[in-house]
Order: sequence, then C-alpha cells, then structure tokens
Amino acid sequence: MSDQVTDHLDAVVHHRLGYSPCPFGMCDGDGFVVDETTNTASDCRCRSSRVSQRRTASLEGRIPRRYRGVSFDRPPVPGMPEPVVSAVRAYVRTLRKRLAQGRGLWLVGDIGTGKTTLAMIISKAAMDAGYSAAIYSLPRLLNILRDSIDSPGGKLDLIERLTAVDLLHLDDLGAERDTAWVLEQLYSIINARYESERAILATTNLTPDLLAEQIGARTVSRLMEMCGDPLPLFGDDKRQRLPLSTPDTEHSALALHGQTGSL
Repeated sequence: MSDQVTDHLDAVVHHRLGYSPCPFGMCDGDGFVVDETTNTASDCRCRSSRVSQRRTASLEGRIPRRYRGVSFDRPPVPGMPEPVVSAVRAYVRTLRKRLAQGRGLWLVGDIGTGKTTLAMIISKAAMDAGYSAAIYSLPRLLNILRDSIDSPGGKLDLIERLTAVDLLHLDDLGAERDTAWVLEQLYSIINARYESERAILATTNLTPDLLAEQIGARTVSRLMEMCGDPLPLFGDDKRQRLPLSTPDTEHSALALHGQTGSL
C-alpha cells in the first residue's frame, strides 16, 4: 500500500474518531507522541487542550455568525484607538503563553465602541490555534445555570466544565440584575477559574468602580488580578452610524453591514 493511500486512510480514521490536526505538528491527532524505537508513547503538548475540549464539548464554543469574519484588517477595528488594538494584537501574538499562565484580558467602554469585536478576535484566534473556548453573554450564561439546577449533572457539573475550558469569554458583564443569586453564581465561576489559573476574556459597559457595585468588589478584584487593567473603549455608538433601512437605502445598508461586521 502506498504512503499516499496510508495517509488518506489515517486521515479518514482520525476524522471519524473526531481527531483534529496537532497544532504543534508533533502527534497524529490523538494527543500522544509515539517513539517507534522504544515503542513507547508520551503526552503531546496538545493533549491537555484535547482533554479540555472533550470535557467542555457541550459548552457554546462557536463564534457567533455575526462575528465570524472579524479581523484586525476589517472595520471597525482600523478606526479604533491604536493603543487598545495594539494590546489586543500583543495578546493574540502571545496567546499560548497567556493561556498557560491563566492571564486574561477585559475591555470596558460605551455601547457600540467595538469591545465585542476585539474580544471575538481573541476567541477566534484561540480556537484556530486548537484551544477550547466557551463564549457567552452573561445574561444567557445565568439562564443556562438556572436550567442546570434540575439537570442530571447539576450546576456543579456545569461550573466544572466552565472551569476546564481553556478560555472563557464573557460578554456584557454587569448587564444582569444584581440579585444575591446572580452575585453568588458569577463569583463561583470567576473564582473557580481564578483558583485554577484559567484565563477569562470579558467585556463590560461599566468602569471597574461601577462594576464592583454591580457584581461585587471581590469578583472585580479577581478579574483585575487575572486580566490586569481593563482596556478602555469610549466614544460614540458606531452602530448608530449605519444608514436606516428604507426601500432606497436597504441595499447600501446591507452592503455596509457586510463590510463592517459587528461591534
């Protein structure tokens, strides 16, 4: 059997088993490096990430359709403050090191200034590099937590899976009602990742002081330690600059939306 045919059959088997290519080019996709001389196997550098991905497979680890085309080269990013964009670029360049250290990033600012776009660029880069990611708006995640109370695994199982994922992306921190239950769940999630040294990526419309009033000082304190100072994005709501959808302008509005993506 030719090497080409063998490689093709191996690829088919790996696809059926759910294997993805090793991001480091060290193993054949199963997470083990085989030494044919000694007939032994050792863990590949990608194995821990693969274990995490299997454990967190039921989490929402997909880039929302609206953000799948995000990049540094597409609007609205080129019009954003250069220091903020440079900081996000630096995070993406050192992604492997940042995730290994449990170092995250968060963005704070007004509505419609591009916080979610920049955060999605990071999540997309992480997933393209083979890392597991869970992406939620905080209100949606809290709804899922409520539903999980009566599920077979329960809330603790969900929090454990949220802790195991390589990158947890939380959008709209502070957008939820600050009930005692909400504060407890949010603290449980962030503290679990803090203790496990797992990175968090977050966006919020609230400054750290206001966010502390909304979700609690101890939760914000952990975010500060994990993510450093938030990157500020303040200014006009760029979404308001899109033309109104009328019979005469609908086509141009759709064209502009397709070029600019979301914020």
